[in-house]
Amino acid sequence: MAIDLSKLKKPTGGRPIVVTLFGEGGMGKTTLAAMFPSPVMIRTEDGTASLDGHDDLLMFDIAKSTGDVFDAIEALAGQEHDRKTLIIDSVTQYEKLAVREILDDETNPKAKNMAAAHGGYGKAYGMLDKKHQDLREACDYLVTDCGMNVVFIAHATTEDMELPDADKYSRYTIQLHKNRQFDCTHHYVNNSDLVAFIRLETHLRGAEGATKKRAISSGAREIICFPVASNVSKNRFSITEAIPFDLDAGNPFDKFVAK
Repeated sequence: MAIDLSKLKKPTGGRPIVVTLFGEGGMGKTTLAAMFPSPVMIRTEDGTASLDGHDDLLMFDIAKSTGDVFDAIEALAGQEHDRKTLIIDSVTQYEKLAVREILDDETNPKAKNMAAAHGGYGKAYGMLDKKHQDLREACDYLVTDCGMNVVFIAHATTEDMELPDADKYSRYTIQLHKNRQFDCTHHYVNNSDLVAFIRLETHLRGAEGATKKRAISSGAREIICFPVASNVSKNRFSITEAIPFDLDAGNPFDKFVAK
């Protein structure tokens, strides 16, 4: 079929966005997510103790299965409501629910881990990757067809990087399964508009030339959301510097968010 070039479109802003927030415990991930417009939260864990005062936030009961998560998304997709942002807290715990279901569905009683489950050869890990893919596709429907922003929250871990053009080093990444066959982190990185790592501002202190130094922090936090070697992060909003994160100062990404 011939393509009519007059139908080509220019890029436009103001559309709903997909955000992934990750970091170690206590960094304010859930608090930041709750600052997005008219939020509703699907919880796979209870990280809401610090959310007193966020009167606009609504929450589903804590999900006990991946099915509970999809039931909540289906309700948001099929019923009338005033919610503008979906928060998934957290995809790390969602993965633990998925792993438990995959192992519980194993018919071989000797296969008690993912490597051996469902015949081995990575099949169980493929099933896990599919559960993440299904979650991402369901959330994408809310973005494209329902006009909702989506915020994924994840825990942080470290991984060793061995690149052909650099010495081996470590970086922070999202705490999800990753091996040579399946990398579950890509579901929350590759097609997200913003991947933000929340961390403490840290400085090293010690005598000049000392082999060991102490990490010192005032407790101030910052958000890294542009490409750096030390952690996974990105954005589509031309942000190129660390953003100071004050819990009382509001959402630093507010101007990029569909309302």
